[in-house]
Amino acid sequence: MIDVALALEYLHDGQSEPVVHCDLKPSNVLLDEDMIAYVADFGIAKILAETKTATETNTLGTLGYIAPEYGSEGRVSTTGDIYSYGIMLLETFTRKKPTEEMFTDERSLRQWVSTWLPDEVMEVVDSGLLRTQNEGDMVATQSNLITILELGLECSTELVAERIQIKEVLGKLNKIKRQLLQNQSV
Repeated sequence: MIDVALALEYLHDGQSEPVVHCDLKPSNVLLDEDMIAYVADFGIAKILAETKTATETNTLGTLGYIAPEYGSEGRVSTTGDIYSYGIMLLETFTRKKPTEEMFTDERSLRQWVSTWLPDEVMEVVDSGLLRTQNEGDMVATQSNLITILELGLECSTELVAERIQIKEVLGKLNKIKRQLLQNQSV
């Protein structure tokens, strides 16, 4: 997921005019033989003019991954990609798609995860991700999972102004990575 965040940083901040992907979802992330992720399918991407932070459009992404403001206001911005990234983070660690039947108008993937955090994190995490050797490892793993899922929630908050920027996402992901590597070396 760090590779995807790096790609978003490049799109959003790596050139004079930000590029908004508009359809970030798991099927638009490709993995090579070294498990390096690449963001693909720029068919509905938008380039924002230098003077604009958002643009109006009729283009919509994929249900479950699109930011609420895309549908309600038709406003496309880099924060919409952050929303989609947050949903992808939640999906990656829960193994639940935002379009599953258990998620209705009243209850989304985001809401489901937030009801269990932080105390019952293991209720939402995909058990296939857990391969720890001892109790100490499990505590460290739970702590990192809480941090990752909370980051997914921060990215996918409904209020645009409350979403964090991609540079901050990368900073938090790299901190989690360092912590995981440190725990493995102990």
